[in-house]
Amino acid sequence: MFRKSLFVALSLLFAAGIAAAQATRHFTFHYGFTVKNVPAGERVKIWIPAAHSDQFQEVKIVSANGDLPLKKTHDNKFGNEMYFAEAGKAKQAEYHFEVVYDVVRRERLTLGSYMPHLDDVSLSDKDRKMYLAPDALVPVTGRPADLGEQVSRDKVTPLEKARAIYDYVFANMRYDKTGTGWGRGDVLYACDAKKGNCTDFHSLFIAMARSQNIPAKFEIGFPLPADKHSSEIAGYHCWAEFFNPQHGWVPVDISEAWKHQEKKDYFFGAHDDNRFQFTAGRDLELSPKQDGRPLNYFVYPYVEVSKKEYANVSTAFSFADVDIGSTAMK
Repeated sequence: MFRKSLFVALSLLFAAGIAAAQATRHFTFHYGFTVKNVPAGERVKIWIPAAHSDQFQEVKIVSANGDLPLKKTHDNKFGNEMYFAEAGKAKQAEYHFEVVYDVVRRERLTLGSYMPHLDDVSLSDKDRKMYLAPDALVPVTGRPADLGEQVSRDKVTPLEKARAIYDYVFANMRYDKTGTGWGRGDVLYACDAKKGNCTDFHSLFIAMARSQNIPAKFEIGFPLPADKHSSEIAGYHCWAEFFNPQHGWVPVDISEAWKHQEKKDYFFGAHDDNRFQFTAGRDLELSPKQDGRPLNYFVYPYVEVSKKEYANVSTAFSFADVDIGSTAMK
């Protein structure tokens, strides 16, 4: 009983110390879009990814409005939250929607001298199976498995193997959004081209990690510029986590490390607070289920007209810091 009480007390002290060391960012986020040139009389379905609170971000929905009623739903596999709207027969050429969030995002620190060594933790059999399985564009056999075995063959622990894989992706990929094929998280493309964006970096890491029996998962949201207090957001950002029994889920962000190479060691085991997560997972079935194929990932609105994917959607994302004073002191 005494040892258990002592462990709980020490855990609380460590948690308090970590919380004090973590940077935080308080901001509002506007997620807006317009579905354009909708054919009159056709059935329209719209799914909107919705951010939610977890231990790394506190999310309050300030408003959620649109030209159609919004219903809150979630998918059964990953628990992603979303809004759904539909019109049996379209009566407008355009449909506008906007969700406004108030968010406090916390820096996530998992490895290093500021973290205690925990007793072994474990995944459920269901989660282990899910986060070791391949995705449509993320195979766990063949080339990524060969690479994973090559770079980690002299490593012993999952943490050592994951670091070797992280170092390989960092050294062999370059952040380059030219040409075609990038941005899909296609692991075989990444193996060939050795370039891409955050999706390609982290898909390769996830495939190699899973091939070495290290559970890994994909998360996606939006980046916040570290050097601005408000701006439009041009596009998404994604990152990854892997599971280590001594630390639980460990965050990595290899594309940010590549762009800020002085932070290579930091981004193995940490996520900064300059981000806002929306969803997780690949090959997503929405709720209610879409008529089209599973989504590769879900961060932009997804629209179907007459049971077919409809791409004529313009988006407008922006953020503004709420507590500029504390943000400027980071």
